[in-house]
Amino acid sequence: MQLTESEALRLWRDACLAMVRDDAPDLSARQLAILLTVYLDPPPHTVRGLAARLGVTKPVITRALNAMSRYNLLMRRRDPNDRRNVLIHRTVEGALYLDHLAGLLIRAAEGLSETARGVAEMPEDVEMVDMGDIVDIRDVEE
Repeated sequence: MQLTESEALRLWRDACLAMVRDDAPDLSARQLAILLTVYLDPPPHTVRGLAARLGVTKPVITRALNAMSRYNLLMRRRDPNDRRNVLIHRTVEGALYLDHLAGLLIRAAEGLSETARGVAEMPEDVEMVDMGDIVDIRDVEE
């Protein structure tokens, strides 16, 4: 699927609107990036490793993990081999959250496809307007 910039932004907007309107936790972009990294990249995940991977500080990761831990989307445990490290673990609730999020994205993409098909299937008697023919009101003399 090849998207234009406008279609990509519309897809992201529609997905964000679906997330905002949903009963699921409303995560920030940073929290979503962390959650997706933990679930899509192979473990182990540490606070230090996530900070380096995302290009943020360890306190930024810790604050995001605190918020996501309240929803049980991720779990922290001390590394038994090196007690200085904190390992970030996936949870069932986090997997279900991302499954739900994937469904929202799929529905948003399907809506975008339907919009594109609607334009492609426009009746033949409708005349398309060439954007070059539109007069800019700033160019009209009074």
